[in-house]
Amino acid sequence: MHRLTTRHPHAHAQPREPHQALTAARTEQKTETWQAEYALRAGIEGTVNQALDVTGIRWARYRGLPKARLQHAFSATALNVIRLDAHWSAEGTPPALSRTSRLTRLSYRLTA
Repeated sequence: MHRLTTRHPHAHAQPREPHQALTAARTEQKTETWQAEYALRAGIEGTVNQALDVTGIRWARYRGLPKARLQHAFSATALNVIRLDAHWSAEGTPPALSRTSRLTRLSYRLTA
């Protein structure tokens, strides 16, 4: 095992260019534009993570592209059913008060 012989083994300086890039990235992350874009990404990553956890979609169970596509289609269907169940059984939110589609809103305008 190699030991550090310096006086302060935890004190080290980064080269200037990587440090400036890191500082610039951290500054950019504080802007509203970056946070709005990251919020979209966080939603997508949540969906991907749910697909990995629930369906094990990372590895195909069968060989061949047609069977892998079929597995992905079934996995996506299963995720949609799980999400619909969570939406319909959400406590405190009756289904009638949930979000309405554009078509429904348009029909309200046409009948009024």
